[in-house]
Amino acid sequence: QVQVVESGGGLVQPGGSLRLSCAASGLTFSSYDVGWFRQAPGQERQSVAANSWNIANTYYADSVKGRFTISRDNAENTVSLQMNSLKPEDTAVYYCAAQNRRLGLSLRDRDYDYWGKGTQVTVSS
Repeated sequence: QVQVVESGGGLVQPGGSLRLSCAASGLTFSSYDVGWFRQAPGQERQSVAANSWNIANTYYADSVKGRFTISRDNAENTVSLQMNSLKPEDTAVYYCAAQNRRLGLSLRDRDYDYWGKGTQVTVSS
């Protein structure tokens, strides 16, 4: 049975940093495209960053470019999202998701098959 679990969320002041981690059991991230999504209250879930299984393609939403970095540790079977210079508008529940449909790197949440339950990130002074 596949399990995807996010960790690392919390409360941080504007300008601060957090590192989210996504761990999986029952699947090997090196064979999967992985995406980070977020959903703020009253808003639709949106793609934040995504990375193809072969690391050939990486995507960042315009709102996080230059501040967020997605990375993989295949030995640990984890994918991380380093978030720097955080802003109040980054406040949301952050989700990690994986898919291996070989569609090309997708930013659509409906293309991802395996999801974690999310971790809350709150940016506030």
